Amino acid sequence: MFPRPNARHSQIAYVTNDLDRALAIWRDEFDVPAFHVFTNDMPGLESSQPFQLKIALANVGGTEIEVIEPLHGTAPLHAEPLPADGSFAMCFHHVAMRITGTLADYEAHMASLDTDAHRVVWTGRFADLMRYAYTDERTTLGHYVEHVWFDDEFYEQLASAIPVYPAR
Repeated sequence: MFPRPNARHSQIAYVTNDLDRALAIWRDEFDVPAFHVFTNDMPGLESSQPFQLKIALANVGGTEIEVIEPLHGTAPLHAEPLPADGSFAMCFHHVAMRITGTLADYEAHMASLDTDAHRVVWTGRFADLMRYAYTDERTTLGHYVEHVWFDDEFYEQLASAIPVYPAR
C-alpha cells in the first residue's frame, strides 16, 4: 500500500478533545508556535459519515502535523480513541499518504489496494478538488491510513495558509 506510484507519506495526525490545550503542548513542548486552524464546514463537502471537525495544520520539517478535535458528538472515527469521561487527551490517529497527479491517479491508487486486507472505513470528497479514504490498519500498524488527493491549485491554496517550520 505504501510503495505506490504518485503516493508519498505526507502527514502525521492526532485527535484531541481540547484543541487549544493540544496546540499549547505543541507550542510549549515541541516548538511549533502556530497552526492554521479551521472547521470543515465547507459547502460541497460530502462524506460517507456525517462529521464536523476543528482542524489545525502545521508543516514541520516537510511533514504536515494535523491535530483534530471532533465536534458536537460527530466523527466517531476520530472520537473513538478519546476518553469517554471527557478528560483531556491527545492521541495518535493516522498517517496520510498524499496521492499526487490527477483524480485518475487517485482512483488508480485506490483500485490498487487489497480492500479485504486494507478495509476502507471512511470516504469523502470536496467537489472535484479533494478525495480521501481511510483504511483501518489498527490490527497491523495500530492506526488508520488516510489516502488523500488534492487538485494542485486547491492544494497550493491550502498549503499557502499552513505555517512552515523551520521558517523558509
